[in-house]
Amino acid sequence: MKTFILTILLSVSAFSCAQETPKVKHVSKMKPATDLKNVKVVNAEDPVCKMKTADYLKDTADYKGKKYGFCSDHCKEEFKKNPEKYAQNTK
Repeated sequence: MKTFILTILLSVSAFSCAQETPKVKHVSKMKPATDLKNVKVVNAEDPVCKMKTADYLKDTADYKGKKYGFCSDHCKEEFKKNPEKYAQNTK
């Protein structure tokens, strides 16, 4: 009986962990049309997912006269939904 209960608890625990979804879904995208390695942005890391933008800069957006860099189009779109929230936390 103890083994049965333990098996059920472990199964429920494993199943519930498998249901967690990541905070940011990165969407793969082809190389940008322009080389973004020399583009200067105000942030050292993506304001949405916190990934370093220096090596992975894929997209940019302008907000209040500043250029922000992003690791993916998905993060850029999330930023555009609520730029004030993400611009405050920029490093």
